[in-house]
Formats: sequence, C-alpha cells, structure tokens
Amino acid sequence: MKQPKEITKAEGKLGVLLPGLGAVATTTIAGVMLARKNLALPIGSLTQLGTIRLGKRTDNRSPLIRDFLPLASLDQLEFGGWDLFPDTAYESAKHAEVLEQRHLDQVRDELSQVTPMKAVFYPEYVKRLHGPHVKTGATKADMVEQVRDDIRTFLKTKGCSRAVAVWCGSTEVYFPPGDVHASIDAFEAGLARNDPGISNSQIYAWACLKERVPYANGAPNLTVDFPAAWDLAKKLEVPIAGKDFKTGQTLMKTIIAPGLKARMLGLSGWFSTNILGNRDGEVLDDPDSFKSKEVSKLGVLEYILQPHMYKELYGKLYHKVRIEFYPPRGDAKEGWDNIDLFGWLGYPMQIKVNFLCRDSILAAPIVLDLALLMDLASRAGFGGTQEWLSFYFKSPMTAPNLYPEHDLFIQSMKLKNTMRWMMGEDLITHLGNEYYD
Repeated sequence: MKQPKEITKAEGKLGVLLPGLGAVATTTIAGVMLARKNLALPIGSLTQLGTIRLGKRTDNRSPLIRDFLPLASLDQLEFGGWDLFPDTAYESAKHAEVLEQRHLDQVRDELSQVTPMKAVFYPEYVKRLHGPHVKTGATKADMVEQVRDDIRTFLKTKGCSRAVAVWCGSTEVYFPPGDVHASIDAFEAGLARNDPGISNSQIYAWACLKERVPYANGAPNLTVDFPAAWDLAKKLEVPIAGKDFKTGQTLMKTIIAPGLKARMLGLSGWFSTNILGNRDGEVLDDPDSFKSKEVSKLGVLEYILQPHMYKELYGKLYHKVRIEFYPPRGDAKEGWDNIDLFGWLGYPMQIKVNFLCRDSILAAPIVLDLALLMDLASRAGFGGTQEWLSFYFKSPMTAPNLYPEHDLFIQSMKLKNTMRWMMGEDLITHLGNEYYD
C-alpha cells in the first residue's frame, strides 16, 4: 500500500452487503439501528468507542477514532444481504433469539424492510443447511453474474454511492486451494465448467471483486485467500481481508498466550472445547466443516509461541480443539480452556478459563468495524490484502510466503499505526526516550 495523498470523502449512502442474513448479520443490523437512534451503545466497536493517541503522551491528543478517520457514519449505512431463507431481518433475528424482544420492537419497522436476495447455494459445501430461497443457473459463471446484478440493483434501488461486503454465512467444508485457484484465467474457466473447487462463498467474493466491492471474510472458508483472488483484487484495486472473525475462545488465546510468552513461561498443553447451539453450531457438527474451523483455531498458538525458536518452552505443546453442537445453549456459546503451564525450574501450574460468551454479540461489532474500515481502505486507494485488519481475524491473510501475526497486542499496534500513517500522523513506537532527555 502507498500512503494516500488524499482520501475520498465518505459522501452518500454506503451499502453494507452481508451474505448470510442469520444471527450475526441481524444482530449487527439491529445494533446499528439502535445505536443511531441513541437507544443503545455499540459496545465492542473500536471505530465507534475507541480512541487513538496522536503525538507525545504530553500532547494530550487522543480523539475518538470515528472523529479522527473520515469514516462513514452509522446514519449513512444501508443494509442488504443474501440468505437461504426468505425471512426478513426482523423475522430472522426473532428466530436467532440473540436479542431480546424489547430491542427488536424498537427497530421492528426498519428491520422488516431488510429482505434477503436469493442465495447462491450448492449444498455440498455446507451439508447441514437446506433452504428454499436459492438461485438457479446452468453454471457458476451464471451465478457470479446474478450476484453482480443483485449488487447493481441494490445500489440503484437504495440510492447508495458504493458498497462493502462482509461474509456472515456458515463455515464451508475444508479443502485446500487447487489448480483452479492459481490464476484469474483458471478461475474464470472453472466457473464456466462448474469446477467443484469453487464454493458458494467464492462465487459471492468473485462477484464483489468484479463490481469493485471490498470484501471481508468472516469465516475460515478459502473465499478470497488464494492467488486468483489476490491477483484480481490487486488488478482492480479492491481491498480484501479475512479470515474468520476472532470472537470467543480464540480471542482469549490471543490475549493470554502473548502474556505467557512475554514472561517466558512454558506450556505443555492447551485443551479447548466449546458448546454452541445456534445455526453455526449445527453446521460445525459436520466433520468436514469443523475441519475448516479447526485449522483456523489451531494455527493461533503455533504462530504466537514460535516453538521452533523456543523449543524448551513450547516444543512439546499438545494443543487440542473441540466444538460440540448443543441446541439448548443457542447463541450463548461456552468455551472451556485447560492450560498446563510450567515456570521456574519446570514446576507445573494450571490456568482454567470458562468463557460464557455470546457469539453474535462478540461478532457484531467486528462486522461493523470491518465494513467501515474496508470502505475507508477503498477510498484511500488501497487494494489487495489488508493485513492491518488482522486484529479482527483468527487466521489473518497476509502476503504470500509471509507468516501472520496473531498476537492481539501486535495486531492492535499495527492497526492504529496504519490509521496514523494513512492520516499523515507520526507513528508511535512507545520508546519514550524524549521524556527523559
């Protein structure tokens, strides 16, 4: 990325397109609608509630990020999406049972006006879901064109000047990139012949890229993390980011593990298990979909702890992750972590974490922040992978052959320094020698 000489103003309406109008998407939409009416706070949103230090500590310059960056305002957002089911955002939110009726009633009319477009859905990629509200077409290339037409129609109908897309759909079955993902031409040919290596989410993403709509991937799906997508995003100067929202258990890992490593405390084992009862839990009950999530969750500790460099401390770490579908719990996910660590002279200790979290409540502010920051990136002239947004993801995308940073605190510093850099402010190193000269 080159430092922007000028950032285009956030004028007009911003369309926020959400493939998957389920619990996460409707919780996000309802929350934004409540927040812009001053009926609730968008807690968890860095762009709305966070501040950023500028200059020296003695300068006392710490504006709100939303005042510092030329972001779209909440009033400018217009929501749309695609889903397997024809339910409005209000009906879907009621079904998800994340938000209480007292909140839904306050924005019922607005939520009811958000109706999903028909979904692109080939069931072999998400085996546990079945719905009637789907597109038909002879080829996957046809599906891309239908989604592109949806985007253009939405922008025109809603009077939006531009759009961003954030994937809020289900986790797809695991498969690595193949020949079809190697180049733009190979992918286009694969679309025309219905190549099985091209999944639902990739069709949405390709259509968005073609329409120059920035795309953030909130699931561990391949989606935009392959050479053809990187090349198209770079060629058309469209921001892409992903993958997999960092919400519950993995958020805790990226907070705790860096602290243990910073103090040079050893780890012999880290066992994680979750119970989850919403639609995401049902999808992840399929072993092939769970494999995608497992790969995403397991990589975190490997990159943070760097066992190849600290063999005595982390070389024998046993790391295991489990997710269990448990319908009575609904969206209120519960994560248990048992951490076996050791300290001075090798003496053993333990940490037990029981995080009774709410999956969609943690994901909603991420969706909002990504929508606003991806739009900012586009207006700043950034294209391709936006690694500075790694803060929000379990498996951050990077340049080819570059390992990702998973440490939440390094990610936070990178995020805010990128904000300073794009606005022409000095970067902050926290060295602080100038205070003692």
